[in-house]
Amino acid sequence: MALHKYFCTFPQELISEPIISHTLGDKFGVVPNIRAASITESMALVAVEIEGDEQAIQQSIAYLKERGVSVEELTDGKKA
Repeated sequence: MALHKYFCTFPQELISEPIISHTLGDKFGVVPNIRAASITESMALVAVEIEGDEQAIQQSIAYLKERGVSVEELTDGKKA
């Protein structure tokens, strides 16, 4: 199982949809863990860990981007 951390910025039209908490798990079989969030009427900023099969994680990130979410992977600064 892989674990990746992301910072996601949701546009206003997606704020009310449970994309991370519901859709990613149902559609891709990954386990999202929201670590922090700041939500206003016009934007949502979310720090999330996504755990699961590497391919499923990448597919879930592609889905978020297709929906209009800005996704940036967070790293701990270590080089592989």
